[in-house]
Amino acid sequence: MAKKFVPIELDKTRNLRYGMVALIKLEKRMGKPFAKIDFENEMNYEEVATIIWGGLSHEDPDLTPEKVAMLIDDYSDIPTALAAMGEAMQEAFGGKNAQGTAEQSTENGTGTQPSETPSSVDSFPTSSGS
Repeated sequence: MAKKFVPIELDKTRNLRYGMVALIKLEKRMGKPFAKIDFENEMNYEEVATIIWGGLSHEDPDLTPEKVAMLIDDYSDIPTALAAMGEAMQEAFGGKNAQGTAEQSTENGTGTQPSETPSSVDSFPTSSGS
């Protein structure tokens, strides 16, 4: 089953998606494994723009994190962009159980789950010193 897209209204309707290609791009750009990104405490807005860029890059290869930040400033707002990013992360990694770990998916019949997932994809910063 293909991952779902999460629309975000910027200069046009764009679609966030965090599949393997996006995660590989993010790891290269950020210089660390995706699972090591601290979504709860240490994320600055440059990182937020980079993560949103990663989710949008599949449909616009000329997009950059800087362009993403400008699009958010010009056509949306930070809370809306963070909410869309969080929703797209939930689509990519599934729901969370009471312990905060990804729920096991049996949709593909394997009954397996990744060994590392983001620590908290539904808890993003709303303000930062950056």
